[in-house]
Amino acid sequence: MVKKYSTQLAGRELSVEIGKVAGLANGSATVRYGDTMILATVVAADAPKEGIDFFPLSVNYEEKFYSVGRLPGGYIKRESRPSEKAILTSRVIDRPMRPLFPKDYRNDVVITTTVLSVDQDCSPEVTAMIAASLVVDISDIPFAGPVGSVQVGLVDGNLVFNPNQEERQKSDLALTVSSTKDKVMMIEAGANEVPEDIMFDAIMKGHEFNQQVVQFIEAIKADCGKAKNEDYVKFGVPAEIYNEIVSHIGDKQMEEAVFTDDKQVREVQLKALKEKVITALTEAGKEEDLVYLEEAFYQFEKKTVRRMILKESKRPDGRALDEIRPLAAEVDLVPRVHGTGLFTRGQTQVLTVTTLAALSEMQTLDGLDELEISKRYMHHYNFPPYSVGEARAPRAPGRREIGHGALAERALVPVLPTEQEFPYAIRTVSEVLSSNGSTSQASICGSTLSLMAAGVPIKAPVAGISVGLVTGETADDFVLLTDIQGLEDFFGDMDFKVGGTHKGITAIQMDMKIKGLTPEIIKGALENTKKARFYILDEIMLKAIPAVRDHLSPYAPVITQITIDPEKISEVIGPKGKMINRIIEETGVKIDIEDDGRVFICGSDADKAQKAIQMIEGIAKPIEEGQEFDGKVMRLMNFGAFVELVPGKEGLVHISQLAHERVAKVEDVVAVGDSIKVKVIEIDKQGRINLSHKVLLPKPEKEKE
Repeated sequence: MVKKYSTQLAGRELSVEIGKVAGLANGSATVRYGDTMILATVVAADAPKEGIDFFPLSVNYEEKFYSVGRLPGGYIKRESRPSEKAILTSRVIDRPMRPLFPKDYRNDVVITTTVLSVDQDCSPEVTAMIAASLVVDISDIPFAGPVGSVQVGLVDGNLVFNPNQEERQKSDLALTVSSTKDKVMMIEAGANEVPEDIMFDAIMKGHEFNQQVVQFIEAIKADCGKAKNEDYVKFGVPAEIYNEIVSHIGDKQMEEAVFTDDKQVREVQLKALKEKVITALTEAGKEEDLVYLEEAFYQFEKKTVRRMILKESKRPDGRALDEIRPLAAEVDLVPRVHGTGLFTRGQTQVLTVTTLAALSEMQTLDGLDELEISKRYMHHYNFPPYSVGEARAPRAPGRREIGHGALAERALVPVLPTEQEFPYAIRTVSEVLSSNGSTSQASICGSTLSLMAAGVPIKAPVAGISVGLVTGETADDFVLLTDIQGLEDFFGDMDFKVGGTHKGITAIQMDMKIKGLTPEIIKGALENTKKARFYILDEIMLKAIPAVRDHLSPYAPVITQITIDPEKISEVIGPKGKMINRIIEETGVKIDIEDDGRVFICGSDADKAQKAIQMIEGIAKPIEEGQEFDGKVMRLMNFGAFVELVPGKEGLVHISQLAHERVAKVEDVVAVGDSIKVKVIEIDKQGRINLSHKVLLPKPEKEKE
């Protein structure tokens, strides 16, 4: 039976159709917002997955080019690997939903959202987020939803919900908020240095707006939702076995093993405790209980860390709750590259390298958003196994690496100079050298240092910091932790990452392990990150490099910008690119020409770049009487020599203008291919250019007399 539902959301219709397609999935629906349409499905395995200690959830956001009436770019005309945008969208669908599944659920769950149609005024990403929650809610899969999601913009100082294409172009904020009925589940933001109070207001207004979506999904669930399967196989450690394992360790020994500021020391001490338990159980003839050791040990370690933080305000490395680990910043570590920055926070260390290139080398994007066709600034984040002491071969970047890279990229974009101010494509690569938490935020700091050292005139330095959370039994029983290390992230409830300048926030990403945040927690996290961010900027980063360098690396390309009449572009390019290719061949530079007449000349040799400029301007600008040129003799006639002034433009040096003395033959003075200095002495009515060489020669002594 097909059922249809609809509501109004930010002035546009949100409609749902259930029961028409994908009937073999546990839950399916088509969700339409304006003319954007998403097919969402969810499927759960009948039995739990063996040999794992986590919930195997897979979320996939599938972009289809038919949704925007286009063929995929490249040689293979079909969709293949997901784009970066698709991966990031899959992550924002996953993050608010994952904590709402039962912690002891081990069945494979796959959520798929397929973009069928795109209305550029109605975000397919937000529509997919709503659709994903809807299909899980109406399915028989256990889930504590629903989750509502919204995009919030800031246009002319006013908050806008689910902004259209025009509003997104003008917005100073790109905020996505996901919420349940009671709490905020996920925050993702990019912003043009938005102050904390405005950001907090936008988050809470987004949470209020989400209640419309939550109520809409609840009504649909009540009407056609399936009964939840609560009779699934539950995974956990039997209480008696857990208690016995804990009895062989004890609170004091676990505290002593865990509480150290050295990650490697902690791992050695915990390993010794595990070996002690293994010996005790083996001697007692209870080897069969060893299958529960890892999970029981994890649970006891987690309870110990959380109890000490929450009840005694004691962190594993002995820091105060708002204390940052030891910091260090340095620039210019690697020779010959265009800029480097090394940022260290405790045992977390990130090296970022900047590379500058011509604008023609910016990344072309092949996606569904008409506003995103290219990317001038690229940040790539690498997390090699050695950074955590693992002995395995490195792999291609996964979703985590892509997400962390995008976060740091988003944090820096608002402070980058415009193309007119700095006509370069810019790439920063962050290499994580050592990891003990908050590597994404260290990559923000390292990128700022590297860009400043490279001479990129950023508007303001950007720093990143993360705040963690440990909660108790009640809403007001919580502790915020500034600058969380790996253990606190692993056993904590939240990773609230904020990047920004002195003026305001440029990026937020919030990961959650519990069922939502209260306003008090969000406000406290924003306040703590602001205080820590200012300290990092003032006391560490700006002491390593107080200001942007006023020059580029000698190994960076020199890019010069000139402007020509747009109507002359075709002349500069020439038939089949003949003219521009000749200029490139003769000077060795790269040339990019924009439709508005801007021309970018990129080369490592300033003299050759200047020669290219002269050649381009010579073609684009009219030749005038009195101008002087270093020309090239192209052909000889009995009456004179034809000299090329600039590519495509020639003039005649009459035989009488070659020298002060009488010239019998043109060949006596010049030959084809010679360089010759000439001056324009006349341009006749037919546009023919007459040149003189002799006027630039010193006069003979007799003439002087």
